[in-house]
This record gives sequence, C-alpha cells and structure tokens, in this order.
Amino acid sequence: MDFDQAFNILVDPQHEGGYVNDPADPGGETKYGISKRAFPTEDIANLTLDRAKLLYAKYYWGPAGCDGVPPVLKYELFDFAVNTSEPGRPVTAIKALQRATGAFVDGVLGGHTLMAAGSMEPNELFRRFAAQVIRYYTGLDPALRARYLAGWMNRLATNLEKM
Repeated sequence: MDFDQAFNILVDPQHEGGYVNDPADPGGETKYGISKRAFPTEDIANLTLDRAKLLYAKYYWGPAGCDGVPPVLKYELFDFAVNTSEPGRPVTAIKALQRATGAFVDGVLGGHTLMAAGSMEPNELFRRFAAQVIRYYTGLDPALRARYLAGWMNRLATNLEKM
C-alpha cells in the first residue's frame, strides 16, 4: 500500500468523510478528518481534497514512518496517527508500534523500531498493533469513550476486515 491508496481509504465516508462541526468533538470543525484544532489557520469549511492530501502526507504519513513499516501495517499506522496525533508529532502511534514490536518505547521512530517491525510475521504485527489501538481507545476519558468508542471500534473493525 502506498500513500495514495491509504489516503483514499481514509477519506472514504466510513472514515473521515466530509464536513462536520460537532460541538462535542474536541477537534472542533472538521473536514476530511482535518480539524480546526489541529490546523487553526486552515479554512476548514472550504478545505479541498487536494489540500487535505498534502496535509496528511506532510504531517502524518511521513512523520509516522508509514513508508518504512511492512505493508500490512502502513494503513493502520497512518490511520491511528491521524486519529491520535498533533500534526507532525505521531508520538502515540509510534509508541503503539513500539509496544507491539517489543522495541524500546520512547515515541521516536528509529531504526530499531523499524527493524523490529520488519522482522515480525505480518499477521502477528498487525494483530499486536491492533491490540495497542484498542488499549489506547479504551483507556481514554470515560466521557470521550461514551461518545466515540463505538465509532472508533467500528473503524478498527473495518480496518481489520480490509487488511
């Protein structure tokens, strides 16, 4: 899987879809998954798909190291980085990868983490990473879980079905 394929899956209406402005969402106004909170200078209502693609490549796909992980994990790592990270700082996603691979957990993507990921059997890597994703979401604030957990788990289930 490459970035273009991952982006097309991400912006599918099942995932990040179109424009929403849910007052209960900590991200605030959002379009294609790009939030006003994360990108305060962006005109979210008028955000184009091309601009969203540029932002995702620059601030999520690249910094999360998606090109360096085995193909089975590229999309899930990208998706989790998008859903949990500040632009350009996918620390939560990298820590999940490090926990899944048994690498030292510091939130910094390096050669040891990538080597550990590359040396694992692909299905085991994906399964262990998915477990970290579940642990993250179920460990969040109860108010956030009450409102969004079903959606996050459905999103993960869809990813599991597609991979």
